[in-house]
Amino acid sequence: MSGFVEKPEPVQVPGLTHLHTGKVRDLYRNEVGDLVMVASDRLSAYDWVLPTEIPDKGRVLTRLSLWWFDRLSDLVPHHVLSTELPAGAPADWAGRTLVCKSLNMVPVECVARGYLTGSGLVEYDASRTVCGLALPEGLSDGSELPAPIFTPATKAAVGDHDENVSYEEVARQVGAETAALLRQTTLAVYSRARDIARERGIILADTKFEFGFESTPDGDRLVLADEVLTPDSSRFWPADQWQPGRAQPSYDKQFVRDWLTSPASGWDRKSEQPPPALPQEVVDATRAKYIEAYELLTGNTWS
Repeated sequence: MSGFVEKPEPVQVPGLTHLHTGKVRDLYRNEVGDLVMVASDRLSAYDWVLPTEIPDKGRVLTRLSLWWFDRLSDLVPHHVLSTELPAGAPADWAGRTLVCKSLNMVPVECVARGYLTGSGLVEYDASRTVCGLALPEGLSDGSELPAPIFTPATKAAVGDHDENVSYEEVARQVGAETAALLRQTTLAVYSRARDIARERGIILADTKFEFGFESTPDGDRLVLADEVLTPDSSRFWPADQWQPGRAQPSYDKQFVRDWLTSPASGWDRKSEQPPPALPQEVVDATRAKYIEAYELLTGNTWS
């Protein structure tokens, strides 16, 4: 059992139709058919959406995604049409709302890895492969890969795991031409972002992208959607603390994971019981990490 500890009721806004409540984002459609995406302060861990929110998290994700979209637009167009607050929307939506193109979404999580960790490390330890791609001997947790790799995954419902799949399976699902375009674009965007992050003292270990297709007079074109290169969708490590062979410090929700699996939480991850509320010190530390990542990457002071 997993999912929402306390699933929120969608906010009703005149002129907007609620479509979906995700782990972090609430999705609406406006009267002209555009999507309205609202990033909440919700946080998920171990397949649970926790009962405690992290203040400003949604605004960090939105502002950082916009910053990255601007720096990637020559590689792939993005889905953002406007950051203007829809008429009648609550004031709390300011800074966390994007009006976006409605796309034909590709049913694949497009993951790029430049370093070995997480589920990739588990597979590597068992078979010396990641998503069926052979890797050299001698790698450990945090090792840099010889070259970035495309390791797609299936999209999972709230409460379920995304599952790694082979490139061949992606080609079977979406066609060989689309699979090749997804791989090429994912690796190009990852490489650009990795270099930008590295200049700022941050290692981009891995990240996931979502893409959709937009109909144009010249045919369908691939568009980068959802969020991009945030601490929710990426592993960011401080470069000056990188040390292969161990878990790396990171700019994300590691404080939450560590507390949930510690005796202090009193929670058994293997049980069917939902996780407890987070203590204030864990909330504050997690918020600080999200803001630190934003400030280091963009060079802007959070306000």
